[in-house]
Amino acid sequence: MPRLQWSGFSPERCKYETEPVTLAAAYERCRQLQAHYGRSFYLATMTLPRWKRRHMHALYGLLRSADEIVDVLDPVVTVADRARLLGDLRDELFAGLAAGPATIACHPILPAIVHTVRGFGIRQADIEKFITSMQADLSRTTYETFDDLLGYMEGSAAAVGAMTLPILEPLDEAGAMEPARHLGLAFQLVNFVRDIGEDLAVGRVYLPLEDLERFGVTLADLFRHPPTAATKDLLSFELERARKYFRSALPVIDLVVPSSRPFLRTAIASYRGIASEAERRNYHVLPAKVALRFPQRVRVFAPNAITAAITAHRDHRVNMWPFSSHDFAPSARKSRSKR
Repeated sequence: MPRLQWSGFSPERCKYETEPVTLAAAYERCRQLQAHYGRSFYLATMTLPRWKRRHMHALYGLLRSADEIVDVLDPVVTVADRARLLGDLRDELFAGLAAGPATIACHPILPAIVHTVRGFGIRQADIEKFITSMQADLSRTTYETFDDLLGYMEGSAAAVGAMTLPILEPLDEAGAMEPARHLGLAFQLVNFVRDIGEDLAVGRVYLPLEDLERFGVTLADLFRHPPTAATKDLLSFELERARKYFRSALPVIDLVVPSSRPFLRTAIASYRGIASEAERRNYHVLPAKVALRFPQRVRVFAPNAITAAITAHRDHRVNMWPFSSHDFAPSARKSRSKR
């Protein structure tokens, strides 16, 4: 599996391809990244119409590539190096959006990301918010209050929900935006519990310190396996907070075209399932990360896959401008999915 974690890293810049990357190859690299690292979202993506899946792969490729830069563990990669790489990713992405594909033709995934962002009109302001939150990960390791954490999650989660929405084709964009943002928050709140071991390994704690104090949990307690009774109470509280955001996000399902609804139902069921699995394990989230077992995945995926097959044949493609040596033209969505 070719990683975007920078093997063969040079402190001066990441090593890209020496020859131009085809659009198909860039999309395939994004697909590989999502299949390898984002199994829950990959499963959900498989319920989208076939033509739309690669665009969700591309969005995941952007999220993962930024995450890989931030969490590089090779000691030769300093914080300054990571900040420079993250800045390069941002600058090259926005250069590609502004000037066309020639500026990013040798990047392994950016051609696909630029094609998707331009084709669906994903707001660049949301991309900027996401990159800003990733930059915060280079310098900040804890959050005192939940409000402080929400400031970080505005870019790392809510903006991701907003970026996903155009690909799902909202029927009422204004009405769907806030539920989509809440869905991004809910997913990440589950991730903070699921990934607690990985985050501790890189020196970060995303659970608000005020919550630790409330339940009488120390930072050292979070490393303990099995967890203390106080830690179990803390993690239960955090998952209940995630469930509140899931409940407020549910209206988004009916606010996108029918062919996108199985994706949302699958993703929501998967992450709710992860929360329930953490509870079933009595909050033993260390050392192994909580994940859905195979029978659980089948129960989540199968009914939504059937619905997806029924709705897909009524789906019409958004008109995507072709990737060529010319600048991208603004998106013209002349045909949309049947409502």
